[in-house]
Amino acid sequence: MNTIASRPVDAVIAAAREFLGDRLSTAQAIREQHSRGEDQTPPTLPDAVAFVESTEEVSRLLALCHRHEVPVVAFGAGTSLEGHVNPVRRGISVDLSRMTAVLEVNAEDMDCLIEPGVTRQQLNDYLRDQGMFFPVDPGSVCTIGGMCATRASGTNAVRYGTIRENVLGLEVVLADGRVIQTGGRARKGANGYDLTRLFIGSEGTLGIITKVRLRLHGIPEAMSSAVCQFADLESAVNSVIVTMQSGIPVARIELIDADQMEACIRYSKLEGLRATPTLFLEFHGTPAAVQEQAEAVQAITADYGGDNFRWATDTETRTKLWQARHDAYWAGINLIPGYRGITTDVCVPISKLADAIVGAKQDAIAAGFTTCIVGHVGDGNFHQIILFDPNDPTALDRAWELDRRIVARGLSLGGTCSGEHGVGIGKREFLEAEHGVEALAVMRGIKASLDPKGILNPGKLFRN
Repeated sequence: MNTIASRPVDAVIAAAREFLGDRLSTAQAIREQHSRGEDQTPPTLPDAVAFVESTEEVSRLLALCHRHEVPVVAFGAGTSLEGHVNPVRRGISVDLSRMTAVLEVNAEDMDCLIEPGVTRQQLNDYLRDQGMFFPVDPGSVCTIGGMCATRASGTNAVRYGTIRENVLGLEVVLADGRVIQTGGRARKGANGYDLTRLFIGSEGTLGIITKVRLRLHGIPEAMSSAVCQFADLESAVNSVIVTMQSGIPVARIELIDADQMEACIRYSKLEGLRATPTLFLEFHGTPAAVQEQAEAVQAITADYGGDNFRWATDTETRTKLWQARHDAYWAGINLIPGYRGITTDVCVPISKLADAIVGAKQDAIAAGFTTCIVGHVGDGNFHQIILFDPNDPTALDRAWELDRRIVARGLSLGGTCSGEHGVGIGKREFLEAEHGVEALAVMRGIKASLDPKGILNPGKLFRN
């Protein structure tokens, strides 16, 4: 008897090949590409990778997996940082990166309908000639379906909101292959449970998103960017707190600490800047409004010792500046050659931001780690890349322990363990402390109701 051929997953693979053909791959190299994201969790090879191209294919595949109780993990660009796409129980990795159609653009109502494999960059290239853009900018090349699954945020969230506020509706394939529509084109509604928000941030544990209806925004008449540098981290953070408390509608306000700035100067070849705590700012609106906002922020930063306030109004300079910010993760993990990094994702009330960031940096120094801090500080969110030597057998465990201390500090200040990266594997241990036993039981109940066989992205969100 051939026991390998009798595995449930082999039955799924054989049946799926009938409608996917060579887009159902068991090749070693393809499976390795789908074994992990950009995180430090140990990789796990899926049994096969399905490159789907339509809702119908996703539905047929999930119905098969449900029937045979085979795990399914949705895969977009593979840029997640918390182990979301790691198929910890093997099974089928469903790659949605070929579903890249922009299906509708309704310019009058400023919304669009897209497939989940479209990236933010692709969508904005498509929309540019129509005077609109999609503002949610996590700072990496990730798919919008993946952004929905992880409740992504980014540099523009302080003005335009997160992905949650910019999704009007979804098409979702449930665990058993059923297809449902949530939300719609209306900007508000008061009818039934808000299923759209249920699936936003569910990390592929409740269903697989196959279409997304997005809210769009008009390209601002004027944009201006600036860089301001400080002598110390606390002064930079305090200037952000006062800016936000003053109600100035900045579009982006990003913090980079001294170590991260050194990394960015090297990696992105930035000239004329020092390796000191730095704010990257951007203002959107009419020319007069942009000037008024910028002057107000410049006065606040001056009160906290901010100097070297450099303007970037032309497109080329602004693009280079923000590309350096977007490349900060890669710059950070390359600061010390041969080192690797794990990334924290803490968000706290704006008034507690200085306590959280300065305390996190002090914790890292005390633990003997070099760390790079970048933050969407306008909404209280920051990331700390903890660099560790992979040749030191104790380094990764000590780095994770530092991560726990940073998260614990954030929770004690009324914050959250994850502002935008999601839970995945990396943050599971913090959910009970943050939400409580009863709330976690409700979450488990929702999971059991929509996915009774537990096939959708198992091992994520919950520890067991």
